[in-house]
Amino acid sequence: MKLDPTKMKDWQIAEAAELTMKPVSRIAAEMGLKDEELIPYGRYLAKVDYLKVLDRVHSNGDAKYVDVTAITPTPLGEGKTTTSIGLVEGLGKLGKRVVGAIRQPSGGPTFNIKGSAAGGGLAQCIPLTPFSIRLTGDIDSITNAHNLCMVALTSRMQHERNYDDVRLAKGGLKRLDIDPKRVQMKWVMDFCAQSLRNITIGRGGDKDGFEMESGFAITVSSEVMAILAVSKNLKDMRERMAKIVVAYDKKGGEVTAHDLEVDGAMTAWMVDALNPNLLQTVEGQPVFVHAGPFANIAIGQSSIIADMVGTKLADYHVTESGFGADIGFEKFWNLKCRMSGIKPNAVVIVATVRALKMHGGGPAVKPGAPLNEVYAKENVALVEEGCQNLVAHIETVKKSGVRPVVCINSFYTDTKAEIEAIRKISEQSGALVAVSEHWLRGGDGAKELAEAVIQACNEKNNFKFLYELSTPLRQRIELIAKEVYGASGVEYTSVALEKAKAFEADPVVKTLGTCMVKTHLSLSHNPDFKGRPKDWLLPIRDIMIYKGAGFIVPIAGDIKLMPGTASNPAFKNIDVDVETGKVKGLF
Repeated sequence: MKLDPTKMKDWQIAEAAELTMKPVSRIAAEMGLKDEELIPYGRYLAKVDYLKVLDRVHSNGDAKYVDVTAITPTPLGEGKTTTSIGLVEGLGKLGKRVVGAIRQPSGGPTFNIKGSAAGGGLAQCIPLTPFSIRLTGDIDSITNAHNLCMVALTSRMQHERNYDDVRLAKGGLKRLDIDPKRVQMKWVMDFCAQSLRNITIGRGGDKDGFEMESGFAITVSSEVMAILAVSKNLKDMRERMAKIVVAYDKKGGEVTAHDLEVDGAMTAWMVDALNPNLLQTVEGQPVFVHAGPFANIAIGQSSIIADMVGTKLADYHVTESGFGADIGFEKFWNLKCRMSGIKPNAVVIVATVRALKMHGGGPAVKPGAPLNEVYAKENVALVEEGCQNLVAHIETVKKSGVRPVVCINSFYTDTKAEIEAIRKISEQSGALVAVSEHWLRGGDGAKELAEAVIQACNEKNNFKFLYELSTPLRQRIELIAKEVYGASGVEYTSVALEKAKAFEADPVVKTLGTCMVKTHLSLSHNPDFKGRPKDWLLPIRDIMIYKGAGFIVPIAGDIKLMPGTASNPAFKNIDVDVETGKVKGLF
């Protein structure tokens, strides 16, 4: 059956491709895995026992390491995962041994606006339904581990309120004296549920819990997800779980998961989740799917473990960072690479004519609404104006010491003149450039991109971090704000300033990494500021600590850790064929 993206929806292409996909045992064998290193979840899906693999291949040479990021996207996304998969397919067409690593989609966007994150057209990760819904249960495990910690906290607060120290001691407890106004964690679920952002729990009587203000965040923003992304092994994860700061006591001291004696049980939920999931492209190349999305409110990277395995089993390992280079690549650069010790040979920046027109002053792009005709007609001037956003991202990647490859993710409405304008500006800014038609033609359409990536990988780079861990917190925030976002400076609320000073005074905390929380829809904190905003201040309204993951988390602007569901969500289009049990309507 000929797969034609112009006539078929993504889920239809995936369904057709799944008829001829390789058994996961064959995918594993072709990438050099042994039978005992595979943990099958049916015929086409498996986890990989990373410890057995790394123990066996630790002396192998390292693959060329490629990160895929993007310009500031429209709310529709610009095909970063599609490009990651397309690049894997393109390198495969050139005869290279290649492994991909992408992030597991969250149920929030899958059933809301953006849909799944499997790629699109002929550049998809399959099988689509398990990829998009449940997979092997990693996100469920994170949800349960996180919420178990909240159960431990709230039950402890109830018991400390109801019992004196003698009775607490008989139950094996000592008083932690938790301050209900300084509980850092909330509950999590993996949907966009704005009505649960702020709630009151424990209403009723003494046996109904501790009454206090609480709320929900989305699971992928949980510190437990961040720990999955950055852990190198189970011992590392276990130690990180113990350090999670859940709340503070009434004297201002930390109350950790270890203090609540729940860190071991939380880790028990996560043992299987440490093994990366193995899937494939529609053209049969191996793809690891591990850790979660949302670099705007989380680290948003595929896992260090997946990259450790992939770089030992291939010539090229393609990994993915969330959203634009201002947030996804910045965290890859200054957090993930620092923690993993793996340095990139090339960085791909995905750009589309559509997004550049928007940044050049084009009409608003809104999910669920028809695109304005401006986006279907040639307008070179609008594209050139919008390229200021692309140039900002090129400059960010160059500051890491790596020469970027701009991938023009081609749409059928693009014109030669528009593409040539992007190429000229990108090359003048010091980037390599490739036009890719992977959505339409799969690996054959991505050969130019693959060749540009190979060229970049063969060039010598001088990879370096933006800041050292000895750099004070506020100075780091200012460096990121000015050098990456283009801000004039930083301003703090009184709450954020007080926390910044306290963290800078703590000899342990002050050396943690910095994981910014900021909108992905603008280089600034304001999603309405398109292009390359000038003369603005980055407002830091609060600062959280993810001590287990190893981050200090400054929060900029009004961004929420629990997104909202839109008026026309994707779940309206998803259904099941009751005769076959197949899910349809995923995109």
